[in-house]
Amino acid sequence: MNLDIFKSYDIRGIYPSELNEDIARSIGRAFADFLGAPTIAIGRDMRLSSEPLFRALADGITMQGADVVDLGLTTTDELYFAVGHFGYPGGVMITASHNPKQYNGFKLCRADAVPLASDTGVFAIRDLVQADRFVAAPKRGQITAKDALPAFAQHCLSFIDVAAIKPLTIAIDAGNGMAGLVVPAIFKHLPVKLIPLYFELDGSFPNHPASPIEPENMVELQKAVVSHGADLGAAFDGDADRVFITDEHGTLVGGDMVTALVARNLLRRKPGATILYNLICSRTVPEVIKRNGGVPVRTRVGHSYIKAIMREQNAIFGGEHSGHFYFRDNYYADSGLIALLVLLELISLEGKPVSELLKPLDSRVRSGEINSHIADAPAKLAALERRYADAQQDHLDGLTIQYPTWWANVRPSNTEPLLRLNVEADDPATLAAKRDELLSIIRG
Repeated sequence: MNLDIFKSYDIRGIYPSELNEDIARSIGRAFADFLGAPTIAIGRDMRLSSEPLFRALADGITMQGADVVDLGLTTTDELYFAVGHFGYPGGVMITASHNPKQYNGFKLCRADAVPLASDTGVFAIRDLVQADRFVAAPKRGQITAKDALPAFAQHCLSFIDVAAIKPLTIAIDAGNGMAGLVVPAIFKHLPVKLIPLYFELDGSFPNHPASPIEPENMVELQKAVVSHGADLGAAFDGDADRVFITDEHGTLVGGDMVTALVARNLLRRKPGATILYNLICSRTVPEVIKRNGGVPVRTRVGHSYIKAIMREQNAIFGGEHSGHFYFRDNYYADSGLIALLVLLELISLEGKPVSELLKPLDSRVRSGEINSHIADAPAKLAALERRYADAQQDHLDGLTIQYPTWWANVRPSNTEPLLRLNVEADDPATLAAKRDELLSIIRG
């Protein structure tokens, strides 16, 4: 068994060479033993290997005496909702999210949709699988089916005033992923004209990878927005927990700007609330939160950190530059669908297109994430600390350096020998100069 499939936030690998039915069965047994729970819910995406992996995983869980609730084809946010709403003690989503078709994996959570990360269960399950000392229960658990989609659709719609939604036109690219099943179930309740792209569930991803964070996978959506005169475009990844937006001109909108807009709308109902944003987000985000009466809290990157801090701070919302949007009233789990609905409500209430909503907010320029293969990341970070000794510095996640007109964050990858650089500046010339200066040190 390749132990590298057990990662910081989930279990993920190539099927069947790294993750297959035998390993899935052992993971099921280990998860049941680790959780000690009588019932575990399982959802799965449309990948070609998801059905056989489900059967093996459920077999392992039931061997240990726990019952399985088969949620069938779901999105990841629907799985988290089902665990929280129906009170299941644990859940597994079978998906490899945005990864290519040869990958699959498991996202694990306990009661109340609390995710398992490396230090809160994933590595413990790895160790149980490796030890292989399972003792089957005297009585095997049962498998029952449950359709959570109708309840999930109503839950998503509860975040907005459905009556306030204007008759908008929206192009949505499901990327042949799970949004193709769930989006119609929600949008049939809204006066919205859908322009669907690739809603057919197909784990071979015949059109383009379900990874909308890559700009090349957004091109067809951008064209559809323009050709249909849509009010906005939205693209989902394979398990449909992340969303990426275009404005009415087909221009890509960063996840941090979506965070700012969603925060603004949520603060209408809950003034004074705490809202989280990760440290890669634009300085615009905390400014918008403060201006709208909220309390901004800066966090490191990663869903397990953000969800934990949201619980500690009772934050109503958290956003990441990478298209993850977390809601307190969604069991602190992320949901691109809910974020999209909140954005549609804002557009309807303001009577302005997305570009007009962003114009007074989005004045700065950003580099986007630039990755560099580096053998000795700590040495490079130390060199950057010395070079920018006069900056305001912190180590919340890697190294952040801040000046009045620009800032940068350099952080190591959790899984690869990479340093990830993000720079934001008040003008394009400063951005170009500082980006190049930083890269010369990182790659020098």
